[in-house]
Amino acid sequence: MSGPNFANRTLWTADNLDILRGMNSESVDLIYLDPPFNSNRTYEAPIGSQAAGAAFKDTWTLSDVDLAWHGEIADRSPALYQVVKAARLAHGPGMMSYLIMMAVRLTHLHRVLKPSGSLYLHCDPTASHYLKMLLDVTFGTAQFRAEITWKRTSPHNNAKRWSPNADTIFQYAKTSEAVWRPVYQPHSAEYIQKKYRHKDQNGRRYRLDNLTSPAPRPNLTYRWKGHNPPAYGWRYSQERMAELDREGRIWYPTSKTRRIYLKRYLDEQPGVPVGNVWTDINPLNSQARERVGFPTQKPLALLDRIIRASSDEGDTILDPFCGCATALVAAERLNRKWVGIDIAPLAVKLVKQRLRDDMGLFYEVVARTDIPQRTDQGVLPDYRTHKHHLYGQQQGDCRGCGEHFPFKNLTVDHVVPQSKGGTDHIDNLQLLCGWCNSTKGDGTWEEFKVKMAANGYL
Repeated sequence: MSGPNFANRTLWTADNLDILRGMNSESVDLIYLDPPFNSNRTYEAPIGSQAAGAAFKDTWTLSDVDLAWHGEIADRSPALYQVVKAARLAHGPGMMSYLIMMAVRLTHLHRVLKPSGSLYLHCDPTASHYLKMLLDVTFGTAQFRAEITWKRTSPHNNAKRWSPNADTIFQYAKTSEAVWRPVYQPHSAEYIQKKYRHKDQNGRRYRLDNLTSPAPRPNLTYRWKGHNPPAYGWRYSQERMAELDREGRIWYPTSKTRRIYLKRYLDEQPGVPVGNVWTDINPLNSQARERVGFPTQKPLALLDRIIRASSDEGDTILDPFCGCATALVAAERLNRKWVGIDIAPLAVKLVKQRLRDDMGLFYEVVARTDIPQRTDQGVLPDYRTHKHHLYGQQQGDCRGCGEHFPFKNLTVDHVVPQSKGGTDHIDNLQLLCGWCNSTKGDGTWEEFKVKMAANGYL
C-alpha cells in the first residue's frame, strides 16, 4: 500500500467521479456524503449570506446523466444495474438517472476506503430504499451497520399524511475490522434521581447492583462475612470480593439475613449508549452562529458524532459532496486529516472562509482542479510494452469492433483515459484498431460504446 496520493486539507473543484478515479485505493479512513436527494427542488442560498450564489437543481432526467455512467454500471456490476432498472420500472427515468449517478460513485468510494473504514450516506425517504440496495450490493449486506434516523426539524401540520421531519443516514463498514468508538449521552436528571439515589460519605452517587451470578457457579458458593451465598453462587471470586471490599464498593445491610450489593458509581459510568434514532441534535435555525446560508447545510454536532464514532485522531476524512465544509470543519476540530470535493467553484471560497473563521487567519487549504495520478500500482512500465500480452489475450481481435487484425494494425488504448484518472496498469489497457481508437478519442470505454450503439455498430 502506497498511502494517499494527495495532501491533507486538499479541496478539489471538479466532478467527484474523475477525482475518485484518480485517488489511490484504501487511502481514506471515513467517508461522509450528503449528496443530492432527488427531491425535485431547486435550492438557493439567500442573498447576503456567506454562501450567496450557491444553488443547485435537485431534479434528475436522463439528459443530466453522462451516458457513459450508464454503460459503466451495466458493464461492471450487473447487480447494481438490476436495482437501477427496477427503479425505472417503479419510478420512471428520473429516479433511474439519479441512481446511475450515485451507483457509479459508490463503487469508487468503496475502493478508496481502507479496510478499517466506514461510509455514512445521508439521504431522505425520496430514494433511501434504493440507495440502501445500492449500498448492499457495493459493500455486501454483511457490512451494513446502521440505519440512523435524524430528527431534522419539528413536525408541521399536514392534512394528508404524517409530517416528514427526519433524514436517514446509512452506515456501512468496509470490513468487519472497521473502527467503532461507542458514543454516550449523559443520564437524565430524572434517571439519576431515581436510580442513583444513594450517596457515600464523600457525596458520590451510586446505585445498588446484583452480586448474584446469572448462572449456576458451584465453585463460588462460599460464605462472605457472615452472609450466605445466593442459590446460583456469587458473581465474583473471593479474591475479587476482597478487593471490592477494600475499595468500599460493597454495600452491607444492617441485618445478616438481607442481601449484600455492589455499588455502581455514577461518575464511573459512560452514560447512555446512543442508538440509531437521534433526536438530540438540533437542525440549524436562521440565527445559528455556524450557519452560512448554504442550502441543506447540516449542523457540526451531527458530523462531530459520526467522526468520533468511526475514526481516530490522525485518520483521513473524505467528503465527496463537501458543499459548505461542515464535515471538513468537524474533522479539523477533532484532529483528523481531511479531503473534500465539490463541483461548484464557490465551494473553494466558502470552505476557505469558513475554515479560516474557525481555525485562524493563516489557515491554508490546498485548492486543486487537476485529476490526481494513482501511485498505488507500483512503478509501471511503458504501457506500450503490454501490446504482445494484450494481442494474445484478445487473440488478435479489436475489442471495439471485434474484427481480427494483424499485430501491427492494433494500438494500445487506455480504457479510462489518463486525463480522467486512468493508469498505465494492464487492467486499464486494451487493443483497438485505428478506426475504433480514433472514434473513442479521449473518451472512456463506456462513451465509446454509446457512440458505437448510436451508429448501429453494437
